[in-house]
Amino acid sequence: MTTAAKQDFGLLPRVVNGGIAGIVGVICVFPLDLIKTRMQNQSKIVGQPAAYKNILDCAVKTFRGGGFIGMYRGSAVNILLITPEKAIKLVANDGFRHLLKTKDGSLPVHRQILAGAGAGTCQIVITTPMELLKIQRQMAKSKDSTQSPNARQLALQLYREKGVLGLYQGVGATFTRDVVFSMMYFPLFAYFNDKGKTPNSNQVPFYHSFASGIVAGAISAFLATPLDVVKTRLQTLEYKSRYSGMVDCASKIMVEEGASAFFKGSLLRVMVIAPLFGIAQMVYYLGLAEAMMGLKPLGSVS
Repeated sequence: MTTAAKQDFGLLPRVVNGGIAGIVGVICVFPLDLIKTRMQNQSKIVGQPAAYKNILDCAVKTFRGGGFIGMYRGSAVNILLITPEKAIKLVANDGFRHLLKTKDGSLPVHRQILAGAGAGTCQIVITTPMELLKIQRQMAKSKDSTQSPNARQLALQLYREKGVLGLYQGVGATFTRDVVFSMMYFPLFAYFNDKGKTPNSNQVPFYHSFASGIVAGAISAFLATPLDVVKTRLQTLEYKSRYSGMVDCASKIMVEEGASAFFKGSLLRVMVIAPLFGIAQMVYYLGLAEAMMGLKPLGSVS
């Protein structure tokens, strides 16, 4: 790749923007993600009432149990790791789109899908341990919070028990969910975002990128919910002896709980992912890093 091409892509500002976008997004929507995780981890057991009747009941009980701080249980590991995770995801997609352009500079839909798949693949090195540790903290009961291990203690425990692989429990399910989501999300976002380009310019108003991220995120999040349910179950340590893998987990959910269980928490997932990616894309394309570095706004890789 030539020096000019590297300058055109602008790697460092994109990494900084991606990190800022991730942190802002997580702070805004994490309480909804906490409720989603607890709702998805409700498995039907004959003779036992469900812990939560619905989304509102779950939210009220979670708030009563831990207060405002309790609504951010598990957020520390997300805030710490979301910077590299979102930077990898957003920058990798832009990078693959940059590399996969045809000679005439166009990017057919099948190449956009391939770029999204590449971005989803790259992020799992961070996403898998982040999601695993986050879920354990989210599922910890507030009254036992002083006795349950924090993210660092849990990471060390998993490492001592199984080595590095202990931090990658459910990596197959995470990989499948993230790749499928990214294959849908990024082409959809590009399509909606391109509609907001101003005449004779490649720039898109930040509010249009925000709206495009919300719409693309909502569609992709809903369609990928079944994979997210399986991933969440596999990464909940109390279920680790119950499921032997993705196929076994999916089969048992279908037999024991029915097809509707695969869309458990789908509304919450949409409520989390849609604004998360709307905020992330808006911050990403606002060009905060470029402003700090005294550079021209980069815009998206079309």
